[in-house]
Amino acid sequence: MVKELKVSALENGTVIDHIPSKSVFKVIKILNLENYENQILFGINLESKKFGTKGIIKVHNKYFKKEEINKIALVAPSATLITIKDFQIIEKTSLQIPNYIEGIVKCFNPNCITNIEKVVTKFNLVPDQEIKLRCHYCEKITGKNNLAFI
Repeated sequence: MVKELKVSALENGTVIDHIPSKSVFKVIKILNLENYENQILFGINLESKKFGTKGIIKVHNKYFKKEEINKIALVAPSATLITIKDFQIIEKTSLQIPNYIEGIVKCFNPNCITNIEKVVTKFNLVPDQEIKLRCHYCEKITGKNNLAFI
């Protein structure tokens, strides 16, 4: 006998699906969802035909802004964003890492002007297999493991 726990359908909000399981808590942190007042449901190590395992986050009554979506893309580029209104899927979007990022990631170079003065950070994506960002000001490259979100 198989027992299942059913999670209620989302009336309005966003589902972030196909998150690598190891990145679910990072996505929750960078979106500041631990302080969100409405219902949030998440699952980790769920079966996925495409990835083996995956994570999912359902956020009630929340629609993400472009900068938040860019943050998700940097942490979980394989994720899919599903917008739901009145229990209906309105939009389903595969995330893409943007070629240009402004004001969401900190430059890891302590001598960069963005860490000394109040200057908005700007990065260009470096074409590579891994996520690498080149600082517009000091040209230092920040890798996926060094990403610090503002």
